[in-house]
Amino acid sequence: MAQPTFWHPPERGWAEHDLGALPADGYRYEIIDGGLHMTPPAGFEHHELADEVRMALRAAAPAGWRVIREAGVRVPGGNLIPDVTVLRPGAPRSGMWLDAEHVALVVEVESASSRRHDRFTKPALYAEAGIEAYWRIEQGDFGPVLHLYELVKGDSYALIRTLGPDDRATVPQPFPVEVHPARWRLSEGW
Repeated sequence: MAQPTFWHPPERGWAEHDLGALPADGYRYEIIDGGLHMTPPAGFEHHELADEVRMALRAAAPAGWRVIREAGVRVPGGNLIPDVTVLRPGAPRSGMWLDAEHVALVVEVESASSRRHDRFTKPALYAEAGIEAYWRIEQGDFGPVLHLYELVKGDSYALIRTLGPDDRATVPQPFPVEVHPARWRLSEGW
């Protein structure tokens, strides 16, 4: 029988270079203020919803813009991995971690294990990093609900709009994109 692998936190606190030594076991490892945050693998519904959002953004993206799943983003005091990231033209084409200056929008799809971080911790860090737009998607009783946030005063987000499953709107940031959460309904479930 194989012995479990144990690892211990570095005495100085976690840093980006420590993440490469962690196991590739499906967990999402992020650093928040030097502490390691570990999220269990998300379910199929979560990934399908993130893929639907990514496809909608990619379809609207002007030339040079890129829409990436689970790209690492450097934020003050840590490293986060949003579900979907919109990169500005000129962003690096390879690597694992991006500086926030290359990021125009981050999207988090809530799950039971990420709800508090997606509502409170991550938006504060994304805003502090200067990322202009943040979308949070929760899975409501009748379909996805999209909360659109915009950076104000350079370091915090203001909720600018909430779109329910049957709403539709053209959102100006990071580029004009029509959002219609009902289109993100999955074949099973809603």
